[in-house]
Amino acid sequence: MNQSLKPGENTSLSGASGQVRVTHRADSNLDVNLTAFLVTAAGKVTSDDDMVFFNAPRHASGTAVFIAPGTSGTTVTHAIDFDLSRLPAGITKIAVTLTQDGGAGGFASVQDLKAQIVTGDHSLELTPGQFSQETGIVVLDLYVRNGENKARSVWQGFNSGLAGLCNYYGIEVEAPAPVTPAVSLKKVTLTKPDTSHKVSLIKGAAAPASIRVSATWIDNGDGEDNDDLDLRIGILRPDGQMSLVCAPDHPGSFNDYPWIFHRGDVVAASASAPGTETVEINPAISRLMGGKVAIVCSVYSAVGNGAVSVASLRPTMRMEYGEQVVECAYDFASGPDDDEGIYTYVIGLIEIDEDNITLSPAGVTSEESSEDTPWLTRKGDKVILTVDGPHVFKGKPFGTKKGKRYI
Repeated sequence: MNQSLKPGENTSLSGASGQVRVTHRADSNLDVNLTAFLVTAAGKVTSDDDMVFFNAPRHASGTAVFIAPGTSGTTVTHAIDFDLSRLPAGITKIAVTLTQDGGAGGFASVQDLKAQIVTGDHSLELTPGQFSQETGIVVLDLYVRNGENKARSVWQGFNSGLAGLCNYYGIEVEAPAPVTPAVSLKKVTLTKPDTSHKVSLIKGAAAPASIRVSATWIDNGDGEDNDDLDLRIGILRPDGQMSLVCAPDHPGSFNDYPWIFHRGDVVAASASAPGTETVEINPAISRLMGGKVAIVCSVYSAVGNGAVSVASLRPTMRMEYGEQVVECAYDFASGPDDDEGIYTYVIGLIEIDEDNITLSPAGVTSEESSEDTPWLTRKGDKVILTVDGPHVFKGKPFGTKKGKRYI
């Protein structure tokens, strides 16, 4: 049985074990390599031993085993065997990645690139979108959700090759001596709604491949299984219409509309491993949409997750763009003590044009017992935030409310 999967889509697998195969046309100017990272719910490895590749071909748990690439005719095949039933405690996902280090340049030079997941007699085909100078790609994720073995087609590109992928998944890589003076990490923390910070977009080959935005929260220690928040990204387009990105039903896309990709739903947090959900924003989103884009980032706690004070989970937003890090850490706990009936907290606002990213905290919540979502409009150059948008529920299509609807 054959099935196809587009970037951003996920599906169930017919079994816990199988093989991932990645193929492309042979070329002497290419040096393509496959690497798997075994990561936690926070998207990070627990140690360097969670990286499986040609120099470390087998994970100690047997969850992932690297297969040496082979060439048949004009086709090169890279493969890795997997067994999700062997996932170690604390590991929630296998991320399968590719790098291109040959003289041909980025993955635009890799012809007939495809991926396939084979489990028993079931074959899942994953065809990527278009790439340019990216030298690293997250191809797919393998994971278990509610006892179900699943795969997600990702095809997210990075301009920083294996080093960028390692840093992304929490492995420190010794950087080569820089040709130009090193830029120190610049971190800004915003805690008040009337403050903002502007970051300039970098042009040319040195430009970071992505704007990464994450929401993080902690377990409040109440002993209840109610610490599941969902990161929702509302997008105000230049034409005044709104779109929404959220997992798992509406993950978006990095290389296609809406040029924002949600990396997956996280369902738990603990004191040692805070919950983190992340989206990748294409830095060219303003140019691609034809004007300034405004984004509202919120966290939502579904009623079905149990009563919880979202403020007690201390949600924050973090934006990473190259060496620039901006955190929006409004202290919601300074408000009412009893907020268990408040489901949505707006943790940050972002405006992106072709030159700058501007961020600010919000400190706005939904009304008590309201399922309304954050909604943006423009009045001249000013972005207006209200919490009166259509209700959104997992597994159901978008609804409408008083003429408002997500597209």
